[in-house]
Amino acid sequence: MLGKTHTVEFAYGGWGTNPHLGTPWNPWDLAVARTPGGSSSGTGVAVAARMAPWGIGTDTGGSVRLPAAFCGLTGLKVTVGRVSTHGIVPLSATLDTPGPLARSVADAALLYAAISGPDPLDPATRGILPVDPFPTLNRGVRGLRLARMPEAERDGCSAEMLTAYDASLDVLSGLGAEIVDVALPFRFADLVAMSGITNAEAYFVNGALAEDAAAPLGDAVRARILGGRTLSAQEYLATLERRDALKRDLARAWDGIDAILTPTTETAAVPLAEVDELHLPSRFTRFANLLDLCGLSLPNGVSRGGLPLSLQIVGRGYDEALALRIGQAFQGATDWHLRAPSGF
Repeated sequence: MLGKTHTVEFAYGGWGTNPHLGTPWNPWDLAVARTPGGSSSGTGVAVAARMAPWGIGTDTGGSVRLPAAFCGLTGLKVTVGRVSTHGIVPLSATLDTPGPLARSVADAALLYAAISGPDPLDPATRGILPVDPFPTLNRGVRGLRLARMPEAERDGCSAEMLTAYDASLDVLSGLGAEIVDVALPFRFADLVAMSGITNAEAYFVNGALAEDAAAPLGDAVRARILGGRTLSAQEYLATLERRDALKRDLARAWDGIDAILTPTTETAAVPLAEVDELHLPSRFTRFANLLDLCGLSLPNGVSRGGLPLSLQIVGRGYDEALALRIGQAFQGATDWHLRAPSGF
């Protein structure tokens, strides 16, 4: 065990940046410092650089899947209650989920099986029985109905990300899955903007520190925490109510579909000098947290500059075994997950 790896301060950011303690270097580009993804940046870099075979991150809006995407790894976002959060410094108690980052779906499944299950010290895990992913891991995707993202959601993605995404759909179709359309009751960007739950809960935990101008806290993280300062109880509860309504709407739209497929990010890892802290890279990941779903990020190509591209498989809540099964089939037919950064 290496110990505690680096993170964005209070796990509150998707790019992986940390202005006071330094941003871990994405090993896929040794010449230009690029985003490692966050908030679990150190775990992503450690596993990608072969410092460790796997690691654990936390995912409140994409913080396992984003470093997995930018660092060429497989990352699993579990449903709330699958893995205990006891002992983890909270960001948003409603949305926080720990999960594995690994080099392959099989490795992610091994670590997931080891860490999941009820914990008497975490009430959210009570009554949620663990499900072993291995009996179904190698059953393939024949007969599954997998939804492509709506056409309008392709806007904003790089051409090479969309090319890799379309190729991934072809791979899964060739393995016997039926690729279908889905009419989602929201735009992904709209759910990124639904930040009231995280803002309010983050301010409840860390508001006093953020209010202390002398505290060595990054400006971007401080601003996110202070975003919860003016939220009223009425606004917070209204957000929870809207969330419940969206979950019901999605369940109806999702009827007859086994999983939804999207890119994990809009682009490959950008240089740190180009990071815009006001625009987080969680457009495709946030909805899984907000609506109590599970999600798997895995490599599905490389950019012209040799940087990893990534596919996201989003499953229903507590359907991690199926998401892993789909990912295992994809990795059985491709070799993107076997590629490592040059020199590692």
